[in-house]
Amino acid sequence: MSLAIFDLDNTLIADDSDFLWGQFLVDHGIVDGDIYEKANTKFYEDYKQGQLDMVEFLKFSLQPLAANQTDQLYRWREQFVEEIIKPIMLKPARELIAKHKERGDTLLVITATNRFVTEPIVNLYGIEHLLATTPEFVDGKYTGAFVGVPCFREGKVLALKTWLQQTNHTLEGSWFYSDSHNDLPLLQLVDHAVAVDPDETLENFARDANWPVISLRKSDCPSHHFK
Repeated sequence: MSLAIFDLDNTLIADDSDFLWGQFLVDHGIVDGDIYEKANTKFYEDYKQGQLDMVEFLKFSLQPLAANQTDQLYRWREQFVEEIIKPIMLKPARELIAKHKERGDTLLVITATNRFVTEPIVNLYGIEHLLATTPEFVDGKYTGAFVGVPCFREGKVLALKTWLQQTNHTLEGSWFYSDSHNDLPLLQLVDHAVAVDPDETLENFARDANWPVISLRKSDCPSHHFK
């Protein structure tokens, strides 16, 4: 039994849930539309370029959690998942997850996107374990701050190593699936790195490293990388 680790955004779903949540807030008038949309887009471009200041982004992206009542946030999140996320869930991703379950592997999603946004999405895929950036929650309300180290780039490696110690899992025979060059620190740590619909930087690196490059956007998802 091995560990099968998955990135979420643009890997298991066909877009970025963090960015889409921000757009959902704009579209429903929950935040100041012009200001928020401009900043949300800028942060997303920084992410794709490998230049994201994660702490600054979290100050921005977690503020709406602090500004609204928890019950209302959960209602908005349910609507967001139903209307925005479910249509971009990927059948080949479900098939890949099922293959790993059949092998008896332990499944884990590790994502920089905060747990508030990602937990219900990961649950829809039937994956039990989630490591994500954690918004601070005190006395029944989000504070707008985050707990611990952001689960981003080297922070993903740190989160995973802590989880391994806590659960007595190992990286022997481990897999990690990701689309982003931001995940190279973790991709280089596992036994089986797989680039999924990768950005240009990751695709070039994967080709040089002889890693499998697959697509989950197509119905004929290749599975030849299984050993």
